[in-house]
Amino acid sequence: MQHRAGMLLITYALLFIACQATPEAREEITSPPPATETLLEGNTSTPEEEAEFTAQRMRLVEGIISAGITDPAVIKAMQTVPRHKFVLPEYLDQAYANHALPIGYGQTISQPYIVALMTEALDLEASDKVLEIGTGSGYQAAVLAEIVEQVYTVEIIGALAEQAAERLNALGYHNVEVMHGDGYFGWEEHAPFDAIIVTAAPDHVPPPLLAQLADGARMVIPVGPPGGYQELWLIERHGDEFTTTSLGGVIFVPLTREVREK
Repeated sequence: MQHRAGMLLITYALLFIACQATPEAREEITSPPPATETLLEGNTSTPEEEAEFTAQRMRLVEGIISAGITDPAVIKAMQTVPRHKFVLPEYLDQAYANHALPIGYGQTISQPYIVALMTEALDLEASDKVLEIGTGSGYQAAVLAEIVEQVYTVEIIGALAEQAAERLNALGYHNVEVMHGDGYFGWEEHAPFDAIIVTAAPDHVPPPLLAQLADGARMVIPVGPPGGYQELWLIERHGDEFTTTSLGGVIFVPLTREVREK
């Protein structure tokens, strides 16, 4: 199974080299927009409430460790990032529950265990440059930013891209750059990347993302049909060859291709 998938990935890479597609319009969010209706506005809390959120976060991470996460940098990042700042106000009481939550626009903030699993699988170094496809609320980008030097993240929904850029800036994650665009094409201007993480499921591995992996780099990506069985793959590049390892079955929102403002 892994060998067949690896051969399929190589085929995609060769197709990409032979015939590169032209990316759709994209917009880099270079500075935070004026304050609008963002998740941050509804998520102000007292010192006592913050202390309770911290206690809940520590208990969540204890559960993640029990489930098998061992990387100290990932554990520290999960202990540090305030997930309650990335969820809608009506879901604050579930901010540290170990499941996905809606964030609007048909998108979700991923299950914390899956965030930790995917991040750990990338085997990150502090000096790494990472590309994320599917910014969403910005939570995964914040976890990455706690570990690596630079994060580039692409979001196809303009409103989410703007809100995430504002939120990440307000929380002090100045090593994250957000772009509104079609993540299928990656972010070629900043390639190659030491790691790529995809937080929505395409029905195949996008060839541009394979091309933007540095030699020796890793990509974690869910692949499968919307509403059907999806598999989480770890892909490693070795020169012009790619190896694949299954990390198990998952459920992600689909990787959409229509760039829209809202």
